[in-house]
Amino acid sequence: MSEAQAHPFSRLTPDAVLDALAALGLDVDGRLSALSSYENRVYLAHRHDEPPVVAKFYRPQRWSEAQIREEHRFALQLAEQEVPMVAPMVLRGDTLHHWQVDHETTFCLAVAPRRGGRQPDCDDPEVLTWLGRFLARLHVVGEQQDFAVRPELNLQTMGWDSHRAIQDSGLVDPACWPAWDMAARRALDAVQLAMSGYRPRHIRLHGDCHLGNVLWTPMDMPQGGPHFVDLDDARMGPAVQDLWMLVSTDSRDRGWQWACLIEGYEQMRPFDRAELAWVEPLRTLRIIHYSAWLARRVDDPAFAQHFPWFATPAYWDEQTRVLLDQAAACLAPPLQVI
Repeated sequence: MSEAQAHPFSRLTPDAVLDALAALGLDVDGRLSALSSYENRVYLAHRHDEPPVVAKFYRPQRWSEAQIREEHRFALQLAEQEVPMVAPMVLRGDTLHHWQVDHETTFCLAVAPRRGGRQPDCDDPEVLTWLGRFLARLHVVGEQQDFAVRPELNLQTMGWDSHRAIQDSGLVDPACWPAWDMAARRALDAVQLAMSGYRPRHIRLHGDCHLGNVLWTPMDMPQGGPHFVDLDDARMGPAVQDLWMLVSTDSRDRGWQWACLIEGYEQMRPFDRAELAWVEPLRTLRIIHYSAWLARRVDDPAFAQHFPWFATPAYWDEQTRVLLDQAAACLAPPLQVI
């Protein structure tokens, strides 16, 4: 049996998905569609005489059950306080369920209502201002208590742990390793220096707030505007982590985009502008963490299809150049937004 066939996701057949949903009391009618998600497996399931639902089967051994339950409690808190968040449904008295596919494989799963949308237009100042208000509302709830078991975003967890994972993977071409290792160490040293002067307050975050993770519905529809459908990467960290990925890296646009985001944000919650000094360090950590994330996923059955370019010499050469640029960016004066 190949590694791809042996992976737990290879056992998650359409019949297994439908059986799991039927066992939760959902009257599924057999129509099932895989949705765009690589980290987990997510399906749109239709029901007889009821709206469709979205079923999420968590990647085994990524999060503990306690960590998933913290994600669910956060989502429910947001929904209860009327922050636009699609929370998991309570079925059989719980939001988290287990489905044993065979004697070797059991999945954690959750089910949520279907809620669609498109990527927001961040070239529109009004949209950015609204997104700022939306994220501030999320952070108002996020600061009400801390996560107890979900990870914290910091130099060790996102940076040095990722560096070690890449090194241990053996996936860096030996001819590329010295240059990449040097660039990564230089970048992480620059991150440490840039972060050492100031530590923002850490709160519960969405954690992975890029444009693909924010859905927008037209204003003429019920509940129009932005919403999240997933908190899979929720963790403790500075508020600016949920803002910087929405802003262009183009110097011609980032000034006014930051101004719009912060204008909306401060209508709901104060924004500490000193956190802007963490934008490039956080970007640097994300770059290294992403390479480590890929290195940990090479045995997934869908890996070759989605990431054929990973671990090639060209990939590591490009990453080396990017990290050297980021080392310089971390030490440059941060953007000033009035």
